[in-house]
Amino acid sequence: MNQIVKEFHFGKEGKAKLFKGIDTLTGAVASTLGAGGETIIFEDGAGTPIVTKDGVTVANLSVMEDPVENMGASLVKQAAQRTVQDAGDGTTTATVLTHAILHALVNNTEINKREVKEAITKITGLVCDYLDNTSTKVDDSMIEEVATISTNNDPELGKLIADAYRAVNLTGVVMMETSKTGETQLEIVEGAQYDKGFINNHFVNNKSNNTCVQDNPYVLLIDSKVDTVRQIQRILEHVITNKKALLIIGDVEAQVAATLAMNKNKGNIDINIVPAPTHGVNRKEMFDDLALLTGSTVISENLGDDLDLIDLDHLGTCERVVSSFKDTIIQISNDVSLQVNDVITRLKEDVLKETNPNRIVKLEKRLAMLSAKVAIVQVGGNSDIELKEKTDRVEDAICATKAAIKEGVVAGGGVALVNAIQNIEVNTEAERLVAGALRAPYEIILTNAGLHPYFSEGANMGIDARSGDVINMFEAGIIDPVLVTKSALKNAASVASTILATNCIMSNLRA
Repeated sequence: MNQIVKEFHFGKEGKAKLFKGIDTLTGAVASTLGAGGETIIFEDGAGTPIVTKDGVTVANLSVMEDPVENMGASLVKQAAQRTVQDAGDGTTTATVLTHAILHALVNNTEINKREVKEAITKITGLVCDYLDNTSTKVDDSMIEEVATISTNNDPELGKLIADAYRAVNLTGVVMMETSKTGETQLEIVEGAQYDKGFINNHFVNNKSNNTCVQDNPYVLLIDSKVDTVRQIQRILEHVITNKKALLIIGDVEAQVAATLAMNKNKGNIDINIVPAPTHGVNRKEMFDDLALLTGSTVISENLGDDLDLIDLDHLGTCERVVSSFKDTIIQISNDVSLQVNDVITRLKEDVLKETNPNRIVKLEKRLAMLSAKVAIVQVGGNSDIELKEKTDRVEDAICATKAAIKEGVVAGGGVALVNAIQNIEVNTEAERLVAGALRAPYEIILTNAGLHPYFSEGANMGIDARSGDVINMFEAGIIDPVLVTKSALKNAASVASTILATNCIMSNLRA
């Protein structure tokens, strides 16, 4: 077995290269932060210039020629990517915080590694607690403010996203897709959110947001294990012949799933597999609800059904399915939705009668799925370049607004972190350095706007990057989702701790 020869880098020399990659990445990403942030133009694989102000897009494209520099950049990317997974936004903040914490501590030889780690852990915990305790629950008037800020201060897009969340009573599903007409508009459709996503990444067909999207698919519900491809061969042949998509919701053996994924990637079949609902009584109820929504028949060997004899009449349909790694959105037609009214009415009655708290939660979960609507923000643009830049902003704003609804909001523009470090106890030099690093997002936002950072005493006080005035950020509607801020800080702290504890870097030896 051939082994890859490694090149070793130790101490200051190794960290210098590592930090060069981190500095380069952060310089590019940080330039997009805030109301005064600038766009970045990059060249895609075909040589076409693309314009973006999306931090995660810039980060993902940043590949360094030097392997050690690239490792440094890749480590910081992890903080950004984890923040996207946790909160849907905040990638630029996570990158800036990682960079600031690293530079605050890396050259201080008087502080040992144990003190560094303890300081990062303590300050992160105290700041997150402060943010939780000072956050404000989002009301209807705040939604548009959060959405507008997250779209890089685009009032038109902010209002559209706010209207989308209002249309689904704040707790429903809001999605984004490219407009077929070129106009940016809002569409409300009947739909359901199922809390299971695709079984593995091989079923992803939309790489930009890591989802599997299917239009007008057949739906196959299987309440038993699919052990071989032969068991569903008739269905697969029909789907392939008619050039249709197929969504399977059920338990599929790993080898069968791998075979189907391989054929999907070869272009032989458009298929997605989503796990079955949880076990017990709730499993049957969820299957029944999914069957009602899609017009499917649930196939169960426990009830005497034979997978080998599945008839096409057992298949259901829907207008569209969008699966992520954590959930699946099923869009249905209005005429199908009318059939569930009786079930919705019965479930509402059962919720009122039920006394078991666990059972009430399950009933409410079913009720939410059956009665939900899906708001689709259709994004248009005058050119492909404009469309890409616009969709990046809308996607971030949808996620940020969702995060705000979930856990509340705090003062925006980096002020919440400044407030936090002014109100926590700092005892050691390491803690002081970590706390000071958390000012970085606020400072960079103002620097990008051509302003000199000024730290004002008082809760929520800061400088408006658009006007340069000292204002109460919260009262002015400059707010951030607390979930985004916390996720960015936690992930930045985790990656920074790892890098600071490193003394040896091993890269693959290049010829």
